Amino acid sequence: MLSYARGPNLPLLEKTIGQLLEDAAGHNPSGDALISRHQGLRLSYRDLQSEVERTARGLAGLGIRPGDRVGMWAANCAEWIYLQLATARIGAVLVNVNPANRSHELRFVLGKSGMKAIFLHERDSRANYLEILEDARRAQDLPLAHSILLGSDGWPNMLDSGVEPPPHFPSVHDVVNIQYTSGTTGTPKGVLLTHRNLVNNGYLIGRNLRVTPRDRLCAPVPMYHCFGCVMSSLMCLVHRMTLVLPSPQFDALAALEAVQAERCTALYGVPTMFIAELEHPRFREFDLTSLRTGIMAGSPCPVEVMRRVVTEMHCPEMTIAYGQTESSPVITMSGTDDDVAIRVSTVGRAMPETEVKIVARDNGATLEAGERGELCTRGYLVMKGYDGEPEATSRTVDSEGWLRTGDLATMRPDGCFHIAGRLKEMIIRGGENIYPREIEEFLHGHPKIADAYVVGLPDLRLGEAVLAWIKLKDGESSTEDEIRDFCRGRIAHFKIPQYIRFVESFPMTVSGKIQKFRIREHEIDARGLSRAAGIETA
Repeated sequence: MLSYARGPNLPLLEKTIGQLLEDAAGHNPSGDALISRHQGLRLSYRDLQSEVERTARGLAGLGIRPGDRVGMWAANCAEWIYLQLATARIGAVLVNVNPANRSHELRFVLGKSGMKAIFLHERDSRANYLEILEDARRAQDLPLAHSILLGSDGWPNMLDSGVEPPPHFPSVHDVVNIQYTSGTTGTPKGVLLTHRNLVNNGYLIGRNLRVTPRDRLCAPVPMYHCFGCVMSSLMCLVHRMTLVLPSPQFDALAALEAVQAERCTALYGVPTMFIAELEHPRFREFDLTSLRTGIMAGSPCPVEVMRRVVTEMHCPEMTIAYGQTESSPVITMSGTDDDVAIRVSTVGRAMPETEVKIVARDNGATLEAGERGELCTRGYLVMKGYDGEPEATSRTVDSEGWLRTGDLATMRPDGCFHIAGRLKEMIIRGGENIYPREIEEFLHGHPKIADAYVVGLPDLRLGEAVLAWIKLKDGESSTEDEIRDFCRGRIAHFKIPQYIRFVESFPMTVSGKIQKFRIREHEIDARGLSRAAGIETA
């Protein structure tokens, strides 16, 4: 049996994002569409349609026309949703800008995307964004014509100066969104995504979760990331359900409060978010029994964390989804009725209308089931390409339309997939291939460990050595010897961490993805391994 699977056949939606909003406002006008708790806003679908129309007119008043790029550089807020839908309505392209970007990164995105307008808050507790923008624009000729401040006169002034947008007849194949890859290696790339990519991914995710207009999603994930702007906002729109934004940035207490107060039936998050909620000192105070389902995704999902979410958070139908920005994003997903063993040990099966295969790294041949190789996918979900980078696009998407994910995976005989980690994260210690994900899953079985991440460090003798950063549960203490004793006899000796550091937190992106390259950089410097790091290897 070859490692190839195709999800069920299902008619796809041939609708634009604007058409989805018209449908939702027509069929569910008084239903709750958007609740932004930190802004005190509650909008029905009729209200949301009105705000989007006002925003579309405001954009037209700025001179934004079909094909123009418009940037949103902000934490979660209602305006994020208005702008996402309004740009799609008039044929503009929304550029998601990471709120963590500072002048160097912002300068790159402004220049690369060629955006004509950018929307931002002047400041928050993390940064003065207006100063960062001014620094990014200094000594660089950019097409940026408008910078509109949210939460001040800038936004209402734009709305008051609105004009009727010129007629526009969009195609489902038009690019509607540019999202930038994380850029952990090399410079970030702008992923071009179409109405058809995004609408159908949101549609199929919702079908898999079995949602209806009565469902209410608590989404503490960032809107700038595909977890927020596709899996959250567009999924809610296509299924005419309620989107609840608990806070601007992730806050475990705000998320728990939102679930209880709004009687949310679904909850999203990356593993670190669920861990923070489960470990919050007030966790037991909240009634979470309204929860039914949700998605844990964005980074490897520890087995023990999944089990606790299913039981302690009353989420019997919690699922795991796997994908990446270039695939709109979800490729595989577990089902709400899968038994717990499948949900905690795999990332589920190929989504409808999606092909998945596992190929050999050297020659691209499809491997036998159970063999480890690179996961590739094909179908409606594959991006249109990287913005202005045809060579990078052709390296990632082959002539037959297969997207190479760069992830190591295996396919089981039952069609479920297991992700072993990133190709680039594999540790080679003395000729032995070591997959960090495997060690991380094992460490999560220690009763004192709340979270753990494993990376390879340069070693003069072995090539690489195993390092584990470990966060203990509140009130617990441990030693390196205790952790190694836990490993001995239970995992291969060469997988036992040579280096261990106990930490309070991990370096991560705004979306909650762990930045392992920063862990590695810190340790190379702290342990004086620069000489070993400088040795070239094959």
